[in-house]
Amino acid sequence: MKNKGESVDTPTRRRFLGMAGAAVLGTGAALVSKQGADGAEPAGKGCPRVTGNGSEKVRLAVVGGGFGAAQHWHEHPMCEVTAVTDLVKERRQALVNRYGCKSVFSSLEEMLEKAYGTFDAVAVFTDAPSHARHVALCMEAGKHVTCACPAALTLDDLGMLKRLVERTGLIYMMHESSYYRQPCMAARELYEAGDFGRLCCSEGEYYHPGICAKGHPLSVWQGKKSWRFGYPPMLYPTHSLGLLIGVTGERIVRVSCTGQRVGRSFPEPGENVYGNPFDNEMAIGVTNKGNICRFSVFWQVAAHGERGQWLGEKMSCYMAGSGGQPQGMMRLEGGYTAWEVPEYWKTDRLPKPMRHPSGHGGSAAFLAAEFIESVAEMREPAVDIYESIAMTAPGIVAHQSAMKGGVQLDVPCFDR
Repeated sequence: MKNKGESVDTPTRRRFLGMAGAAVLGTGAALVSKQGADGAEPAGKGCPRVTGNGSEKVRLAVVGGGFGAAQHWHEHPMCEVTAVTDLVKERRQALVNRYGCKSVFSSLEEMLEKAYGTFDAVAVFTDAPSHARHVALCMEAGKHVTCACPAALTLDDLGMLKRLVERTGLIYMMHESSYYRQPCMAARELYEAGDFGRLCCSEGEYYHPGICAKGHPLSVWQGKKSWRFGYPPMLYPTHSLGLLIGVTGERIVRVSCTGQRVGRSFPEPGENVYGNPFDNEMAIGVTNKGNICRFSVFWQVAAHGERGQWLGEKMSCYMAGSGGQPQGMMRLEGGYTAWEVPEYWKTDRLPKPMRHPSGHGGSAAFLAAEFIESVAEMREPAVDIYESIAMTAPGIVAHQSAMKGGVQLDVPCFDR
């Protein structure tokens, strides 16, 4: 394993950086434009080059004042928020209040046109159906991008994003919280150390009761149906799949999914733009290593949040659940014990200003740090385009399976 100070960026070193939540930047770090695989400059106007003695910061633009106003960019010593935008005045003000940025725009397009030279990277926190289009706008303008999950809603758009990242050479990261939840980080370390033996089965669950139903406040905006109205659960799979892909790096190659309708207030297929009849979906997948996985997304259930468990031939780990399930570890020899998950946010895996509890199970600070440091160091982030697609594509295919009565379908591979 390479030391953090070494310049050779091997796959092992990248895996370590992702596992550790990214190393704190040294004083000599510089921000430069990343070239594409063919040596060509990035597409569009070209990402501004920033070089010098290491005093420069990554200049970040933030798009979306909902979830986008709950991040920790301003706490990183190497980041400065230099532009913000949202379509809604109140959400624009939330961004100003959070980051202290006075360069405010009414749309992403306006910001890219009028403030292009004032930022190097963009954090996209817009509606899920717009993610792929908004990422493309930013990357075609030569900007590095981190984007809220999921990466896209269709396989075609996933392919477009892959080609775009490979053509431009720019950095893409999906802002997936499960990857940096503390139990997931701990399971990743145990897996890397071989403590599970063969990790035979991984299970990931995401529960958000009531969302996407008719009466939910996020399903309607200013009297009109929002993108969440009737949204298919498996088109938001990454909180579940991050607990598998984020530990083993496996790829799901086949999947079968069953959906059910539970909530009386969930929109009928003819009422929502997705033609979706299901408010709960559960899938069984087979990985490229011949292992089994189960992943679930439920909109109507008496539970909340994410939970994972990792079942190995020598040891299994169980993440605490919102229903009161204890966090535990079972060894083949030694029986059941409490699983003492480290509080990674207290360590030097984060810069000092960011060593505090943060949202989504302690992941928010790690996500911000990983993206800023990947741009500053010009390296691939832990959840790069390939990991992002691996956490997204199986859900898209799973929903297709559910719509066909649970038939097993192949999941296309988008890796290099």
